[in-house]
Amino acid sequence: MTNSPLRHEAALTDRSVLAGSAYNTGHDLAARQNLYQWQTPNYDLPGLVSGYLEEVRGTVVDIGCGNGKFIRRLKVDRPDLRVVGTDISAGILAEVPPPVAVADAARLPLADASMNAALALHMLYHVEDIPEAIRELGRVLADDGIVVASTNSDRDKAELDHLWERAAGDVLGIDHGPSRISLSSRFSLEKAPAVLGAVFSDVQVVNLPGTITVTDPAPIIAHMKSYQAWADQHTVPFDETIQRAQELVTAAIQEDGYFEISCLGGLLVCQR
Repeated sequence: MTNSPLRHEAALTDRSVLAGSAYNTGHDLAARQNLYQWQTPNYDLPGLVSGYLEEVRGTVVDIGCGNGKFIRRLKVDRPDLRVVGTDISAGILAEVPPPVAVADAARLPLADASMNAALALHMLYHVEDIPEAIRELGRVLADDGIVVASTNSDRDKAELDHLWERAAGDVLGIDHGPSRISLSSRFSLEKAPAVLGAVFSDVQVVNLPGTITVTDPAPIIAHMKSYQAWADQHTVPFDETIQRAQELVTAAIQEDGYFEISCLGGLLVCQR
């Protein structure tokens, strides 16, 4: 039993959902980010991004900047840079240090070749026309500029997918429940290099594998609850499935002492 991929894709790119509920504040995004506190190795992702901009001078735009996590780090590490944040959600931008602008990634209010670097971190899967957004990245980037994008693998957090399917099956009274919605599937680590390569001749993939190990179900359940904006995309009662997942994780931790999740995300560092 599965959900419609086309329905999922439409929901992931629906601006009213993205700006109105999924990212109207930084709460749900923070819940997904916070799960990585328990990852080994523990990557300093903002620090890694800052490092790739070591040679950059001038202006950096963080497209789909969300709650401003990367902007805040750049302002500390690189006060010499002018950092601009854009997002389609005015609500989440209220949390971000200025200057910021409400803008669609496929129609940026920026002049040609005006940016010395551009960030597109865990957001291109929300753009309706991904190739168009990547062409827009190329348009605003100076000839010697750099783009740093990020996303997750198709294999990322498979244990959470299995947990959801088991919990959903229990709620529905069947052996195997429907899959949960996947944010990164439209622009996964496997798909991204080819799409970016249509605009950028040099695309470096930096894999960031790891394992999340928790001894308390709370961060896992907070992560799963953060998909509330897409609750109606699941052909199973969302809250009941979350509750059953919590019971299953709690039982696993009581039996084994921990619950483990395999992760695979990555950065894509692009130049012309």
